[in-house]
Amino acid sequence: MMDSKVMEKEQVKINKHSVYHFFKRITDILVSLVALIVLSPVILILAILIFMQDGHSPFYKQIRIGQYGKPFGMFKFRSMIFNADKVLESNPKLYQKYVDNGFKLPEGEDPRVTKIGAFIRKTSLDEIPQFLNVLIGEMALVGPRPIVKKEMFEYGDQINEFLSVKPGALGLWQASGRANIGYPERCDIELEYIKNASYWYDVKVFFACCISIIKRDGAF
Repeated sequence: MMDSKVMEKEQVKINKHSVYHFFKRITDILVSLVALIVLSPVILILAILIFMQDGHSPFYKQIRIGQYGKPFGMFKFRSMIFNADKVLESNPKLYQKYVDNGFKLPEGEDPRVTKIGAFIRKTSLDEIPQFLNVLIGEMALVGPRPIVKKEMFEYGDQINEFLSVKPGALGLWQASGRANIGYPERCDIELEYIKNASYWYDVKVFFACCISIIKRDGAF
């Protein structure tokens, strides 16, 4: 039989965990709602500019892996030419370079990125639509960056730990330099966040990300 003191400690942990997630979700809803309302003029202007360049949807939905391994469509402003994924997959040399470079292409070496796309990536404006993912509960405001299916192997036997929390629009990896930090260091950073997650740690990471975005660290 489990010692009563041990049971008490476990119950306290469960209660703290529940309180943390309750306030985290309330914050996610409020912040994402305010952000979508305040940024609506920017969203409209960018949507028009992106649509005008080629007549295709200004929004892009990429399938990412969410909490407990459930796939979801992550929204972004489209920063590439239409059907960019098919263009990449049809070029074996370019695709291999993409895989070898941590599932991204080096800055200035991706022929699919449009002129407007380069700007919104550098300024992180392409990420604004993710507030919708946060609002509907597929993502959190702060958490590990959602990965594509092919990146799952990078986490090895720690993949279940990585997928135990909601992915975030902002996170410790972005605050630490995002595209400047590749695998396997990225795994260590994301798992460090999960280990230390708390409401005030989220606040700290949030503001660190804001500073990183202003400085444009690793944004391309």
